[in-house]
Amino acid sequence: MNSVIKAASYVLMHTPDMIIHNGSTPATERIVAPDSEFLKKLPASIRSYDDVLAYAPNQTYIGNMTPAELGKIEQPWYDKKIDAKREGKFGEIMPEDEFILLMQICDVFDLVLLDKDFVAATKDKFAAGPAVTPEMAARVKEGHDAADIAKLVEKEHSEGLYFNGKLIGAVKRAHDIDINLSAHVIHENLVSKAGSVLALRHLVQNAGIDASEIQYVIDCSEEACGDVNQRGGGNFAKAAAEIAGLSNATGEDVRGFCAAPAHAMITAAALVKSGAYDCVAVTAGGATAKLGMNSKDHIKKGMPTLEDVLGGFAVLVVANDGVNPEINLNIVGRHTVGSGSSPQAVTSALVSNALEQNGLKITDIDKYAAEMQNPDLTKPAGAGDVPLANYKMIGALAVTRGEMEKPALATFPAERGMVGWAPTQGHIPSGVPYIGFCREEILAGKVKTAMIIGKGSLFLGRMTNLFDGVSFVIQANSGDSGASAVGEAEVKKLIAQAMKDFAMSLMGQEEK
Repeated sequence: MNSVIKAASYVLMHTPDMIIHNGSTPATERIVAPDSEFLKKLPASIRSYDDVLAYAPNQTYIGNMTPAELGKIEQPWYDKKIDAKREGKFGEIMPEDEFILLMQICDVFDLVLLDKDFVAATKDKFAAGPAVTPEMAARVKEGHDAADIAKLVEKEHSEGLYFNGKLIGAVKRAHDIDINLSAHVIHENLVSKAGSVLALRHLVQNAGIDASEIQYVIDCSEEACGDVNQRGGGNFAKAAAEIAGLSNATGEDVRGFCAAPAHAMITAAALVKSGAYDCVAVTAGGATAKLGMNSKDHIKKGMPTLEDVLGGFAVLVVANDGVNPEINLNIVGRHTVGSGSSPQAVTSALVSNALEQNGLKITDIDKYAAEMQNPDLTKPAGAGDVPLANYKMIGALAVTRGEMEKPALATFPAERGMVGWAPTQGHIPSGVPYIGFCREEILAGKVKTAMIIGKGSLFLGRMTNLFDGVSFVIQANSGDSGASAVGEAEVKKLIAQAMKDFAMSLMGQEEK
């Protein structure tokens, strides 16, 4: 029996100070052009928390708007405020001060030191957060003197933590000379871990389960943790599970650049379908390097810096319950070594080939979700509307294959796709933002089938020029959970009766 999707969660963390101090674009600019106009204008271009809440794509990400509703708002969206809410049906948008405390409680090696006044002013607010448990709140450590923190940053190679432009903490290096344990890397990894913890806590709530029911966690973020002897050894999954209270879980990390979430979902579905585990969570936290990644272009065009949030998500995959949408592992697209790298070759490998092998056409899939980047962020940077480009390519392939008339190509993106709403957090946009909505639409009977497509650029690691990608199909449940028609007690009775009957038959044979 196919495994099913029981719940999904999506979280954003507004981190304006991290844009300036930890985003890769501003950090690089400080090295090559420390007096540039870009760096001078950057602080004034950053939005407030209230503006981030009132941004329609962000409200869509946490579930307060549907992609269809977002699509009805004229683009661009950044200058059109909507009803601002911190919480949504999928998750929340956490402010920076609370997120910094979340980072502190994720630190188990006393590497995060916070100002005592900052901790005192924030800890009650943090404890009242919608996904924070009493056990998590109890992990908050008392703070330190501001002078001690300043000394760490100025003289001990520590990474500063800032709030409202003020130094309020530091992340220490974990080793004197190992660059894999530098303060910069530790900061990046704690950010990713914290985002995953928040997503997992919302996942548990959304699924209505006890955290102890999750048996396995797969982390598919973009960071890597380890030391000089194993720089990417991991394990983010188990580290996040510990803080999130998943006491019965083990886990692993899956990496594949932007395609990693789709790889992880297929892995989770296979683990559950095989019977190895009954309840698996796929999760990922955010990437600080992506903060303000396109901010130069945004500022040049008189826009605010829109890449001001970290992203996170989690999906719960469980044994078939006869109700929730299934992950059909018979329809799995994959870009192989020999697939080719042209857009048509990639789309054929990920979409049409897998469908054709199962006797299906492109038009047999109701919805497609590929790279769901928010066009507000990508168009000013010259990358165009990425989701729209994907839908045009899929539609064109359907026309080429004779599965759809050419005039239908004009309406294909609207009918089979949707506008993008995900932040440019690398792995986060790659298909998975739709899973939460997809589950709801299938349960409501609005959609029967959907294909989630993950793509990745492997050349970034300088190990190969190959492209990467996988896809899978989510479909309405067949209604058969595959469970036994009788309960465990009945099964034991049947076995006992069978043994008794067998014994009686033997006695009868002996009498004869």
